[in-house]
Amino acid sequence: MADHNDDHREVDEVSGVQTTGHEWDEIKELDNPMPRWWLYTFYATVIWGVAYTVAMPSWPLISEAFGGVMGYSSRTEVTEAIAGHKAAQSVYTDRIAEMGVDDIAADDELMQFAQAGGAAIFRTWCAQCHGAGAAGGIGYPNLNDDDWLWGGTRQAIYDTIAHGVRWDEDPDTRFSEMPAFGVDGLLEKEQVAEVVEYVYGLTHDDADPALADPGAVVFADNCVSCHGEDAGGMQDLGAPSLTDRIWLYGGDREALTQTVTYSRRGVMPSWVQRLGEADVKQVALYVHSLGGGETE
Repeated sequence: MADHNDDHREVDEVSGVQTTGHEWDEIKELDNPMPRWWLYTFYATVIWGVAYTVAMPSWPLISEAFGGVMGYSSRTEVTEAIAGHKAAQSVYTDRIAEMGVDDIAADDELMQFAQAGGAAIFRTWCAQCHGAGAAGGIGYPNLNDDDWLWGGTRQAIYDTIAHGVRWDEDPDTRFSEMPAFGVDGLLEKEQVAEVVEYVYGLTHDDADPALADPGAVVFADNCVSCHGEDAGGMQDLGAPSLTDRIWLYGGDREALTQTVTYSRRGVMPSWVQRLGEADVKQVALYVHSLGGGETE
């Protein structure tokens, strides 16, 4: 049946082609047919699209996606590529896994490989807490300076990364625990204020002697066993020095009061089971090379 609306559509005087009836800013749209080449191309793309979804992984099903008749998997392809790269690197990683970190550092070729690999491992697994530049943050140590809770030698850094800090699943984890002097009732509120003022005065000039002087006595009675008589800290116990201006949780009175009252108990995972010996040694050597590593 003919479309009677066609009888009422205007015919363009110049081209003689009937218009569609659409007009914008006095510009009328001509009802020209689509070019054959365009139609054939469009049909071909439709056929290609349908064939592609049959050949390749595509349609979502109830429990999994349709795998495609060709059985292609980009995940398998990537896995195979990674395995190939690891196989090529094994000439280095196998030796790294077997050698001590100091021996690796003495081998220029291995050390160059380890530092490059360690940097990549650090950005993947460690930067989330310590930052891309390893500068740390509140509760996460800066790995660029020479202030180390558990030691900054290559072996000490390796042990910390391999076994973690207060990671209960690893029997060799680094472990220390500061008492919550305030909430556990080990110190009175006044004593907390006194010892906080004493510690604050170790790195600040505006401490109140009326609080700091009795705070020195509180410190001697409760804190020297871990932090030392000179408050310089003890790496064997993971106790920080209180005499510098490097603070893991902050060194103002409020932060110190929180620390003494409630304690701190940061946790670092044990990485050796997850990453393996070679990767842990590489990242340990990378961290040691950042500038604050200890030689002895």
